[in-house]
Amino acid sequence: MDLEKVREQLLEVYDPELGLNVVELGLIYHMEEVADGQLVIDMTLTTPGCPMHDTMSEAVEWAAGRVDGVEDVRVNVVWNPPWTPARMNDQARAKLGF
Repeated sequence: MDLEKVREQLLEVYDPELGLNVVELGLIYHMEEVADGQLVIDMTLTTPGCPMHDTMSEAVEWAAGRVDGVEDVRVNVVWNPPWTPARMNDQARAKLGF
C-alpha cells in the first residue's frame, strides 16, 4: 500500500464550509497500514459537533479505498489534539487570508 497515493486521493475530499481539502487543512493526523491491505486513518474536524462528521469521514474512507492495495479502511475521528488553524499548510492559510 502506498500511503503517498492515499494522501493524493485525500486531496479530493473537501470541507464544504471552507472549500479546502482535508490534507491542506491539516485534518489528517495519522495513516497506517495495520495489516496487509488494512488502513487506519486518524482525522479530526475543525469543530466538535460538526454537522458534516459522518459525511467527511465517509468521504475520507471512500477516497482512501480507491487506492490499489487498500482493501479495508477504518477512519477514527479524534479530538486530541484539537484542530487549530496552525495545522493548515501554507497554501490553505494563504487561501483563507491567514
